[in-house]
Amino acid sequence: MKDRKLLNIELGRLSPEQYRRKADSGIVLVLDNIRSAHNVGSAFRSADAFGVDKLWLCGISAAPPSPEIHKSALGAEDAVPWEHAADTLSVVRQLRAEGYTLIAVEQTVHSVKLGTFRPEPGHKYALVFGNEVEGVSQDVVDASDFALEIPQRGTKHSLNVSVSVGVVLWEMVR
Repeated sequence: MKDRKLLNIELGRLSPEQYRRKADSGIVLVLDNIRSAHNVGSAFRSADAFGVDKLWLCGISAAPPSPEIHKSALGAEDAVPWEHAADTLSVVRQLRAEGYTLIAVEQTVHSVKLGTFRPEPGHKYALVFGNEVEGVSQDVVDASDFALEIPQRGTKHSLNVSVSVGVVLWEMVR
């Protein structure tokens, strides 16, 4: 049997306005000092694909409008609500006050392996992703409820942050 790729108009995608009016997923992303605007754009695109409610861009993380963000986001930055904050820790504290469980996506002594964690339906989660070199800052790890680690089998100790966002979001919504 032959297969045919679907045309974009056949995919039934939401418009940016419809996206902003959709039911909440209970998931927000917090980007802790992401150096690359391309990684920020990729996070927007993954956030859009998995229905994330909001993106927090913290510290040195680039913010729209940005040609580099747009290049990898492909317009998702116009659909996914976002806000910039100077300090990641203050955002984490605010989200905790709003009832979110704070999850640092990081390798720690007591990190939970991705695949063993099961999100609770109706629960609100804030996923914190860190800087490409330093990871999630220690003060933010300390303020989180727990750390979630993507198991790896190769010689490198980490994945690109944009890849990590997609992997973790897939696991959260599947």
